Amino acid sequence: MISENSAGDACRLEWFKSSYSDSSNSNECVEVAVAPGAVHVRDSKNLRGPRLAHCSAAWVAFVAYAASRS
Repeated sequence: MISENSAGDACRLEWFKSSYSDSSNSNECVEVAVAPGAVHVRDSKNLRGPRLAHCSAAWVAFVAYAASRS
């Protein structure tokens, strides 16, 4: 697990990869960090690159949608 302070954020983000990530292909992973009121997503290959922040309800809807598509 990777932890870092996000610029301008008071909370410490703890990043993790899904247990479903393919460890044999590290080029296709995203990392997620949960914070109060938001779920942050970033590319595991570009830790300092852009991040997306979603409200918790949007993340729950996305996960349900993704699970129904697999």
